Amino acid sequence: MMRLVIFLLALCSALFAADKPNIVLIFADDLGYSDLGCFGSTKIKTPHLDKMAAEGLRLTSFYAQAVCGPSRAALMTGCYPIRVAEPGNKKNQHTVMHPKEITMAEVLREAGYATACIGKWHLGEHAKDSPTGFDPATMPNGQGFDYFYGTPLFNGATVNVADSKFRSTILRNEQVVTPAVESWDHITQDYTREALDFIRQQREKPFFLYLAHNMPHIPLGASEKFKGKSAGGLYGDAVEEMDWSCGEIINTLRELGLAENTLVIFTSDNGPWVETTRGMEPDGKVFIPRDHSGNADPLRGYKMLTWEGGLRVPCVAWWPGKIPAGTSSDAITSTIDLLPTFSSIAGGKTPSDRVIDGRDLTPLLRDPATTASPHEAFYYYSFTHLQAVRSGKWKFVRKRPAHPPWVGWSGRFAGNAVNDFSLYDLDNDIGETRNVAAEHPEVLDRLRQLAHEARMDLGDYDHTGSGARFFDGPAPTRKAPGKAKGKSK
Repeated sequence: MMRLVIFLLALCSALFAADKPNIVLIFADDLGYSDLGCFGSTKIKTPHLDKMAAEGLRLTSFYAQAVCGPSRAALMTGCYPIRVAEPGNKKNQHTVMHPKEITMAEVLREAGYATACIGKWHLGEHAKDSPTGFDPATMPNGQGFDYFYGTPLFNGATVNVADSKFRSTILRNEQVVTPAVESWDHITQDYTREALDFIRQQREKPFFLYLAHNMPHIPLGASEKFKGKSAGGLYGDAVEEMDWSCGEIINTLRELGLAENTLVIFTSDNGPWVETTRGMEPDGKVFIPRDHSGNADPLRGYKMLTWEGGLRVPCVAWWPGKIPAGTSSDAITSTIDLLPTFSSIAGGKTPSDRVIDGRDLTPLLRDPATTASPHEAFYYYSFTHLQAVRSGKWKFVRKRPAHPPWVGWSGRFAGNAVNDFSLYDLDNDIGETRNVAAEHPEVLDRLRQLAHEARMDLGDYDHTGSGARFFDGPAPTRKAPGKAKGKSK
């Protein structure tokens, strides 16, 4: 009798797992739109990701956010970062998620998933009295992840580790295992080992793995097998090792018989960090060599900017037997869509007590050829400043001064003012080179109205949105810091 009970319990467990596909989300850091072979790179070799694309789906109008912290907050919550609540009702340049925000990990754990965050977090609040230096409630273990191994912040903000006093720690759950990283050469190897261990340990039940690589953010690193091998320089070495890591994950899923029951998504947090001189000033101090950062061609702009190169990132979705092989879609999609998508395929409960900006992409993943974007519009924010709106093929860019003071330190990248309302046809002008506002006044008016509605709901640098979340008292009144010539409308 006991054997029968054990057998039935094992059978029920197996059936439960089969009904809930595993989910692997791989997040690069500062990877450019054209830095993968399957997205046009000729220098950087990415055979594993290229094969994933050949066996799956390329999303060619996939958007993140313009910079790291806000991008990760959008990913985790399914919301534009300006909507996301932060401790003390603050609005930080790098978003700190309030513990009352609901993450995709919490949604999936409630649905029966084992959850792991391996890699860069960068959403925690500093706390001097904590052994890790961060408030545990704002770290992965406090935000729905059963297991965490990685860095609480970024690698650094200099080309070489030795160029700064800053040193990152590496944590395992809520313990410091590496007090100060002096070299990033083995971080991709370490994360890959941790990821494969998690997959093997959880193979009998549904799991969610969030693998957030530190690469290819500076300071760069690559192990001995990859360093000096890429035609793309050290940056290319780091990307090629990350591609190897993706191959190891796919191979392990195949070996364990999990491939057909696992959705794998690969994308980036923002565009490439291109800053050859400080702030890209012609006479500025030499900063990042071009072989230490990526490429967003044929898009305009890069990380921090709300031109396409800042937010549009490569995305590959792989799920054998579920996603048609060799397909692509130019429908507007985004990292904010992943929470409701994962919730849908996992049989989870998308939060119903708050607005979620993302939409379920399951129909598009299953039938990319005929499924349109679920979004009427996508909104491009720089910190709290709404700078552009896309609807269909049209992108409206609002007026703004050079170096807007209200976008904080990211304003150093925005050296050129936008003096006129601009409209771009992204289907025919992906590089945003020709303003066609005068030719399509009715389109301009429609997108200006969408921008107005977003300002009222989400907010702007000089306006607190009615739909923004504040858990620590009444919503603050937002005023534009600093002064600048002209106004953004």
